[in-house]
Amino acid sequence: MKILSTFILVLFMAKGCNNSSSESKSELQKESKNITFEYEANTRGSYLKRVVKEDGAYATIERGGSLDQKSLSKTDWDALLTIASKVDVAKIQDLKAPSDARFYDGAKMANLRVIYNEKTYESATFDHGNPPAEIKDLVNKILEVSNPDAKKDDN
Repeated sequence: MKILSTFILVLFMAKGCNNSSSESKSELQKESKNITFEYEANTRGSYLKRVVKEDGAYATIERGGSLDQKSLSKTDWDALLTIASKVDVAKIQDLKAPSDARFYDGAKMANLRVIYNEKTYESATFDHGNPPAEIKDLVNKILEVSNPDAKKDDN
């Protein structure tokens, strides 16, 4: 009897956890129209900006230039939201850059911004190509889905 009770309790707890995960994902999906990801990297002679929203991905390599739009698949958007859900955006400004090549023009200076419900969360500056581990997957996915020319190695 004790084993049966434990088994039922474990089943009940597992079912509760699954429902919680489903609810949080659906809540994130409901709010997805209010989420924008921006990535910007620059140095004296080079610039790139990527913006990803539910309706598409945008890119430019000119300061003040217009953003070229690229369609974004639902699969890519959902993958981006899944990765973003693992990041505590309120703390990204406190993340330490793993390298300092941007201080001697060895790398572009990069920043990540997450705009959610009209509030902007911005990371501390880091080297383009070497973001802090906590946001690395998110940055890489933003660059991947917004790359205007997948064959060109400029992301």
